[in-house]
Amino acid sequence: MSTEVARTVRPGGRHRVGRTAGSGIAVMVAVQALIWTGAATVLGLWWVDTASVVGPAGWFTGAGRITGLLAGYACAVLVILMARAPLLDRTVGTDRLARWHAAAGRYTIGLTLAHAVLIVEGYALTGRTDPVTEGVRVVLHYPDMLKATAGLLLLLVTAVASARAARRRLSHETWYYLHLLTYAAVFLAFGHQITNGADFDRPAARIAWYVLYVGAAALIVWFRVLTPLRLSRRHRLRVAAVRREAPDVVSVLVTGERMDELTVRPGQFFRWRFLSPGLWWTASPYSVSAVPDGRSLRITVKALGGHSAALAALRPGTRVWAEGPYGALTADRSAGRPALLLAAGVGITPLRVLFETLPEDPVLIHWARRPEDLVLRHEIDTVAARRGARVYYSVSHPAGYRLALDAETLRGLVPDVARRVCYLCGPPDWTSAAQAALRAAGVPAHRIHHESFAL
Repeated sequence: MSTEVARTVRPGGRHRVGRTAGSGIAVMVAVQALIWTGAATVLGLWWVDTASVVGPAGWFTGAGRITGLLAGYACAVLVILMARAPLLDRTVGTDRLARWHAAAGRYTIGLTLAHAVLIVEGYALTGRTDPVTEGVRVVLHYPDMLKATAGLLLLLVTAVASARAARRRLSHETWYYLHLLTYAAVFLAFGHQITNGADFDRPAARIAWYVLYVGAAALIVWFRVLTPLRLSRRHRLRVAAVRREAPDVVSVLVTGERMDELTVRPGQFFRWRFLSPGLWWTASPYSVSAVPDGRSLRITVKALGGHSAALAALRPGTRVWAEGPYGALTADRSAGRPALLLAAGVGITPLRVLFETLPEDPVLIHWARRPEDLVLRHEIDTVAARRGARVYYSVSHPAGYRLALDAETLRGLVPDVARRVCYLCGPPDWTSAAQAALRAAGVPAHRIHHESFAL
């Protein structure tokens, strides 16, 4: 086993960071409380409108109404979590929002299927017919039910595409556009909630439901359409240069107007859309890989698919549409503690910027398959030498040496690992292994930070 280590010196000076770490937890708790309070209010709506439940038909119908109300509420929550509202993104964090969104998706699918089965069975018992006949009658003869059925089918398609086994087989672009079917599914399903929902006979309940859905739609339009449009018109971003960092890795330098007004924090990312043939139709998330200087932004991209591979052929002057900045993988997460940065492959990009800007005594460990995969190494070594910070490298081919990703190795390299805040960036399987190693080394879960670009 072989590693390379930069000279170890504790940098002088102290920086005030982490002021928003506590506020982030407060916002997270407040948002969770608000979500569950909304769910309880929805249940209260059914309770107020239900005088009594009698017999099997009543129980099935009542359960169908409850699951239907909760499914409709979950749809709105699902959309709100996809809105990329800056308050949530920068405090709760993109990764946690992605997990909440995934959980909301599972709840939505489960509740919607349960609603369909229970309500049809309840109606069948009431009408003394079989569930299949009753289901066909409901779909064909109840108002807005054909649209609701189409919405359910779209939700199921999205659920299948989001399953881990399917997700690994789909390109990011394909998965992304399939995921947008969620909006169409929610739109198609909304009408039948109002027209067929007995709980919305009360004007107040109907108005509240409209406010919930219109508010969710407004968040999507504002933060995912109008805000990126304003950024594009204001800054007029263009590709300035493309530089090859490794055989399959390039850095893209983007410049524009009023770049000093872009509030970009080290560790954040944008969703980039390059307006050139073959690339304009998709927006992909890439982290900023150099400290923002008020004049330009840089991303470093590994060719992992058709879109990312095509960035090597970008021409200077190509227009760029960017959404962001997003992400809470910033210095605020450190809460004044020294940091341990763990990266795998091109996951080094956000951590390279944090390594340069985090206070205290940051330590960086970078795993890669080959020496040429240690991208940005020259820059990292320069930063380490200037700061007197520690950096470790490990490759597995062709030299055959590798740092094990386990608690013993981490404690050996960083004896005070248990008191550090840890930042991770790499492939999902590697990230899971790194989290397990850090927990085994004594790092509490709330001090392990990573982000997913799934939303």
